[in-house]
Amino acid sequence: MTPIFKVGDKVINAHEVVPLLADYQLLPQLIREIVIDQAIAEVECTPQEIQSVYQQFFQQNQLTPANLPVWLQQNKISKEQLESKLLRKLKLEKFKRLTWSNKIESYFLKRKGQLDRVVYSLIRTQNPGIAQELYFRIAEGEKSFAELAQQYSEGSEAQTGGLIGPVEINTPHVKIAQMLNSGKPGQLWPPTRVGEWLVIVRLEKLLPAQLDEPMRQKLLNELFEGWLSEQVQQKVSFPPFNGQNEEEIANQSS
Repeated sequence: MTPIFKVGDKVINAHEVVPLLADYQLLPQLIREIVIDQAIAEVECTPQEIQSVYQQFFQQNQLTPANLPVWLQQNKISKEQLESKLLRKLKLEKFKRLTWSNKIESYFLKRKGQLDRVVYSLIRTQNPGIAQELYFRIAEGEKSFAELAQQYSEGSEAQTGGLIGPVEINTPHVKIAQMLNSGKPGQLWPPTRVGEWLVIVRLEKLLPAQLDEPMRQKLLNELFEGWLSEQVQQKVSFPPFNGQNEEEIANQSS
């Protein structure tokens, strides 16, 4: 047995590490990071790119080279560890761009229907009579949706006058999302059963997704995460540890 470290009176031996990581649900993250390290090992960064990532770090943390030592001490990290962390982040982002940048446009078109955002108003109640009455009062303009939502809605949306969003169109309950996806701004739906609730919904705004820089980064991350999940499934195998077979440890890490 080879001791690795000690916690209180408990000595952790080498053969115990992987089963412990699996037991505490830490093994999946470790595997991910190892797969990432293998993927970015050959990525080269220019001096300009390295300088840029340092500048971003200093700006984000409101630091200068003069007060960096204090920050390092407060965060219990060495300068070498910080440099390694920043370089790894840079190489990972460059790996994403090199691998998937030319696929972003087609992926955006494929995903656009789910990326469009909406602003909508919602009232929910469990009382059918109240739901019907509120719907007619809104439809006839007797009172505003916001006033009635504040007074009668039984969910947290009452605090915002029933207003929700902007949110991606697939964020609400699937039944509400289908209504919003087929509607036009200003459309009001009569009381509709959604689970235990009767809901009154009005579409306020439809905000079509745009392929701007934040959206590009979001899609780049999605493509990377999909690839990473596949890599973890394909590449990882487990020899027996401490009486556990490969299947048992794999199940613990999933």
